[in-house]
Amino acid sequence: MENNKMKFNAVLDNLKIYEAGKPIELVVREYGVDEKDIIKLASNENPRGCSKKVQDAICKDVSKMNLYPDDSMYELKEKLASRFDVKSTNVIIGAGSDQIISFGVHAKANKNNKVLMAKTTFAMYEIYARQTGTTILKTPSHQHNLSEFLDIYKKNKDIAVIFLCLPNNPLGECLDKDDIYDFLDQIDNDTLVIVDGAYQEYAKYKDAKKEINPKDIISKYPNVLYLGTFSKAYGLGGMRCGYGIASEDMIKALMKLRAPFNITTLSLKAAIVALRDEKFVQDCIRENFEQMSIFEKFVKELGFDYIDSFTNFITLEFKNDQNSSEISEKLLKKGIIVRNLGAYGMNAIRVTIGTASQNLRFMSEFRKIYSNKG
Repeated sequence: MENNKMKFNAVLDNLKIYEAGKPIELVVREYGVDEKDIIKLASNENPRGCSKKVQDAICKDVSKMNLYPDDSMYELKEKLASRFDVKSTNVIIGAGSDQIISFGVHAKANKNNKVLMAKTTFAMYEIYARQTGTTILKTPSHQHNLSEFLDIYKKNKDIAVIFLCLPNNPLGECLDKDDIYDFLDQIDNDTLVIVDGAYQEYAKYKDAKKEINPKDIISKYPNVLYLGTFSKAYGLGGMRCGYGIASEDMIKALMKLRAPFNITTLSLKAAIVALRDEKFVQDCIRENFEQMSIFEKFVKELGFDYIDSFTNFITLEFKNDQNSSEISEKLLKKGIIVRNLGAYGMNAIRVTIGTASQNLRFMSEFRKIYSNKG
């Protein structure tokens, strides 16, 4: 028998693997930093954790992990429907909102059409799209520019999916709702527009003009799939639970791509209980922007640029005399994990807004690194 390597689908040949933020365990192994001295500011997790009510509920139900969850996800769908004033039939649940991104892409994209996104945005959009063999189109600008989106759209009538990340990850900017609606008015109803609202809780707190109301947008635009998640403001990143809101017809189509029991029994419980503790979420968001203002003052004091953020992170941009990869590496050696945006063609880092003590430590170490220039 010939010892030939297995051949896989050709679309995988140039498909990049998503690189998540470095885990604490890796920094312990590679840099010899004591675990208690490590702070992770790379993955936009809620530094306050999750609601105590969620923790108590999980402890109470931990013995049920041998049981499959309610696959109808009835209670969670009903609570989300009530929260957003839609029907439960307008809701789909996923293992993180990125699973629902996959559903949307695989429902529409193929080798005969195209997918459009901003130059710098959530990496999984492109990864999922490339799995289908579709052609990827990106705007010239790193940040969302709707004029560029529209220009590309009008020149390419075979665009099947458009991604709008509002606010945008990994940069933090956010478009106004009115501008989004003006843009959607010019998009054909057979083009799926995925509006990723993973950080919408933060955006609408900071500026009401940024708020995308799921009911309003799906009522006016039946081609829109709105995404939300429990991973950010709700502090449940490790539980992997997200949701999509769309027309009933679209939800029915996406359900055909969903595997049974696609989130866990404890994830389902955590999300249900998290929705009951809105005070915790609002307190987290308020503290986030209080700390953000301290970050902004610090950045201005040092005299370099940042992107005005509507999220729980801030993107710091460097000039030519600084290198984001070198800065990230030096911070890692100090036990501080941030996200280097060099892979996006940017000389920048993304820093999650942590607790007050975490942020002070970051600023102290960053000041030394930045001032010494190596």
